[in-house]
Amino acid sequence: MSDELDYSNIPTDELIQQMQDDLYDGMVNEVVAGTNELLGRGLTPYDVLTKALVGGMDIVGADFRDGILFVPEVLMAAKAMKAGMEILRPLLAETGAQQIGTMIIGTVKGDIHDIGKNLVAMMMEGAGFKVVNLGINNDADKFLSAVREHTPDIVGMSALLTTTMPYMETVIKALKEQGLRDKVIVLVGGAPLNEAFAEEIEADAYCRDAAVAVETAKKLISIKRSKS
Repeated sequence: MSDELDYSNIPTDELIQQMQDDLYDGMVNEVVAGTNELLGRGLTPYDVLTKALVGGMDIVGADFRDGILFVPEVLMAAKAMKAGMEILRPLLAETGAQQIGTMIIGTVKGDIHDIGKNLVAMMMEGAGFKVVNLGINNDADKFLSAVREHTPDIVGMSALLTTTMPYMETVIKALKEQGLRDKVIVLVGGAPLNEAFAEEIEADAYCRDAAVAVETAKKLISIKRSKS
């Protein structure tokens, strides 16, 4: 179906703008066609990612934060983003394009909620992070082995139940015991959490939604790197 979309006559600047609009509207075929068209014009995979896809997701993130868009629309936009990323990911790997950083993210032990977590994962990927999604019901050992394997900049933990959120502290204690806590930024999120809880368990930040998670991750990574 994407073959029917003829973007060949649209100037590149306008096409990038069009793709941002298409992504905002969750139009998968159009985003795929636009991605292929821009690559065909000789834009680097990194430029297509940052200018068209990340540019579009930045607007989605801002409107989600401001209450203009809601979860269903953001999930549709993220799906369109993912379709574009499937084309770009192998090309980015070939060119060794610089990622902003790596994040591992998972819902903690005893909790099987994953819509919010997946939304954060998609938005983070949309912002230029490499994301390793551990899925649901992760115990401390799963987080630890993922940290050892992927050496991430960020560990993200999600919980939707008041009964499972205390397990986040168990994971943070395990990171400390293994000497890994200082190597990672820990972000936590989920409906029952708040900033006071994040502070109490010694996480680096509480993120109330996916848009805030992206902003916080970028900010904390740049602070961390400026110190190192």
